[in-house]
Amino acid sequence: MTMTQQAQEYLRTKVMTASPAELRLLLLDGALRFAEQAREGLESKNFEQAYDGSRQCRAILAELTSGLRPDIDRELCDRLSGLYTFLYTSLVDAMSERDPEGLRKVVDLLAYERETWSLMLVKLADENTDAARVGSDPVPSATGIERSAPIDGGLIGGRVHLSG
Repeated sequence: MTMTQQAQEYLRTKVMTASPAELRLLLLDGALRFAEQAREGLESKNFEQAYDGSRQCRAILAELTSGLRPDIDRELCDRLSGLYTFLYTSLVDAMSERDPEGLRKVVDLLAYERETWSLMLVKLADENTDAARVGSDPVPSATGIERSAPIDGGLIGGRVHLSG
């Protein structure tokens, strides 16, 4: 088995065993990587590389948008949908204008979104450890992960349950 095959098998296993929250993080990682690839392609005048990165990033942004669940939390979904639509449009504009700086802004926003999501997962994992000690019933959330219902009604918005 070659290194590429091993890497593909590792990624396949990672995706198949990931929770919905972890899958969203993997999608953000991919969008960030492909947006950076597009930016580097434009800077080096390698337009095939730029196009491939842009195409992959657009596909991931579309997947992130389609994975939202407005039936659970419309306001959150509207905000995330607006962000992903803005990123998609900015990506298309930067590519049509062959503007690496426009792509830099997309990369920066994706990096911020990825970091925010990563920090939220850490915080929620800590909260879930505490909630597991008390016991709670998970309920679906707008982002495809489960929230644990507040036990005493004191937690606004509930907790996110990462068990997938």
